[in-house]
Amino acid sequence: MKMENGNGGREGLSKRRKLSQEFAQTVDDVRIDFLAPLLPPACLMDEMPTTQETAEHVSASRQAVHSIVNKQDDRVIVVVGPCSIHDIDACREYAEKLAKLAKSVSNEVLVVMRVYFEKPRTTVGWKGLINDPGLDGSFQINKGLRKARGFLLEVNKLGLPAGVEFLDTLSPQFIGDLVSWGAIGARTTESQVHRELASGLSCPVGFKNATAGSVQVAVDACGSSKNPHSFLSVTKQGLAAIVHTKGNLGCHVILRGGASGTNYDEKSVQSAKAVMEKSKLDARIMIDCSHGNSKKLHTNQPLVAEDVCKQIEAGERSIIGFMIESHLNEGKQTLNPGVTDISTLKRGVSVT
Repeated sequence: MKMENGNGGREGLSKRRKLSQEFAQTVDDVRIDFLAPLLPPACLMDEMPTTQETAEHVSASRQAVHSIVNKQDDRVIVVVGPCSIHDIDACREYAEKLAKLAKSVSNEVLVVMRVYFEKPRTTVGWKGLINDPGLDGSFQINKGLRKARGFLLEVNKLGLPAGVEFLDTLSPQFIGDLVSWGAIGARTTESQVHRELASGLSCPVGFKNATAGSVQVAVDACGSSKNPHSFLSVTKQGLAAIVHTKGNLGCHVILRGGASGTNYDEKSVQSAKAVMEKSKLDARIMIDCSHGNSKKLHTNQPLVAEDVCKQIEAGERSIIGFMIESHLNEGKQTLNPGVTDISTLKRGVSVT
């Protein structure tokens, strides 16, 4: 067998490396424009730390939600707040008003503020404060994470539990310690990675029925997420890691309506209840008063809520609560990132 001499071996290795790099340039990351550094979760948490008081509040709030979900507490959960957070100052005012209301009804209702920083889009559009905090298509995600964590600290300091929709496996490492209730949206409920994520989240999680209206996918998600899973994410130090979860026993179904129609009425609730029981799951149902159930008209939300409350008053124990979208002012305004002059946006009006 002929052996290469030392220099020949090094030259051969150098050529192979060069060829490998050339080949990689033709097949690897061919649609990636550029990569930017992401702040490690541990650095953000050190920069914007929680306090013992806040940690105790989050822990107690999670336990309260869990107790209601598992029917150990007769109160009703009401998740209420803006469709999405885009103006911290206006949402701070909203949170201050909501905190006062929450205290006045705390014996009957556990109010959770809807604090959504990430928005799934059917096609394109503004993807939320974390993704694009400038509302202009500049995608300053590190800045968005800072804004999100900072506002969650404020919400919890007011004594409000925070509810968040999770869209990926990274963001919980930055803000998860400040969240008392989580949601997986209609567009991601069928996603395996989101079911895996929910199985490891530290808070109870609601799965919405599919946009087409299927409740079975949400029930399947609950069944999946109560079991242990393994998935890819990052550590608090920002290193790629394999996450092994314990399973989440606080999962529940959220009925939000869909293309097939509304599903908040008694018949729909009983149908969803039967699907859960057939899947050998306890019937734990939350009603979304917006989206398909309101036929995308915010003025219909009170009608949905009234119907749900009547069902609860009539003794329907499977309903654990409902969701309402609201802001300082009613309605919605258009935001086209990079096109809309954000100085013209009305204060306290949703952009999603």
